[in-house]
Amino acid sequence: MNVTTNSPAASTTRYPRLHRLQQHLRQVLLGKDEQIDLVVACLLARGHLLLDDLPGTGKTTLAKAIADGLHGRLARVQCTPDLMPADITGFSIFNQKTREFDFHPGPVFADVLLADELNRTTPRTQSALLEAMAERQVTIDGHAHTLSSTFFVIATQNPIDSLGAYPLPEAQLDRFSIKLQLGYPDREAQRQILMRQVKTEQTTTEDASSPGDAMSLQELRELQEQAQRIEVHSRVSDYLIDLVEATREDASVELGVSPRGMLHWQAIAQAWAMLQGRDFVTPTDVVHVARPVLSVRLLTSGENVDDAIERILQSVVAPEYK
Repeated sequence: MNVTTNSPAASTTRYPRLHRLQQHLRQVLLGKDEQIDLVVACLLARGHLLLDDLPGTGKTTLAKAIADGLHGRLARVQCTPDLMPADITGFSIFNQKTREFDFHPGPVFADVLLADELNRTTPRTQSALLEAMAERQVTIDGHAHTLSSTFFVIATQNPIDSLGAYPLPEAQLDRFSIKLQLGYPDREAQRQILMRQVKTEQTTTEDASSPGDAMSLQELRELQEQAQRIEVHSRVSDYLIDLVEATREDASVELGVSPRGMLHWQAIAQAWAMLQGRDFVTPTDVVHVARPVLSVRLLTSGENVDDAIERILQSVVAPEYK
């Protein structure tokens, strides 16, 4: 495959605000540059993120850093079995003075929503996010309420502890653009974490990870519109369709990629190309983002999902693209 690629630094000059957001997140979450770039790509693609990882790896820290970097409002929901749909979407209360119902918005009306341990709450409450994630609105008492145009969901789940958990249904999973695992930081990053903690306790000055003027929500909206205009050549589209159909025809895959999943895949590839400083998508971009996109939506019959993804990627020949 003859494909010209650029390093992520190529976007530094072309999209300085985007680069500052990346740098801010890298200062907060040390040693996870690849994961941070994928998170930013998810933001640019107007998608939602599922973090499937162990406790204490920085999931909540990442969500707070994104909201700070965008100067947006963060809402956090700790998902438990007794959580009700209205605790997420909001509810109406009858006002005795005005003799009318007053609407009290829920946490979905934030710019960034952290749904911590989403699989700990019941399917009924999980479903309260379906409309919000797909349409950026919620319908309460027959009235549609519009959410932020940059509404971004970060949901977490613990892959080890399944006691008292409610597995996310396929319809819920398909509304996430990508699934990531942050994993443990390397040794050097852990050393910096310890040093930073000591420094924080010894001084009251502003932390080095302060977002400053990383990016505004309006600038994010403009960049999201630019990402949607990244060119996807017909040969790249055909390649993507071939990969999607391969997921549906694979013998070990019970549930392949839906049309909605295909759109998510293309949008993430466009955003990834933008991060490389290009205004067109290459087959390499499609392959690079395949694992986080497919891992959240492929259902296999016992086979490791990563192995299935690798086999599917190898089974389709990429087009020549210069």
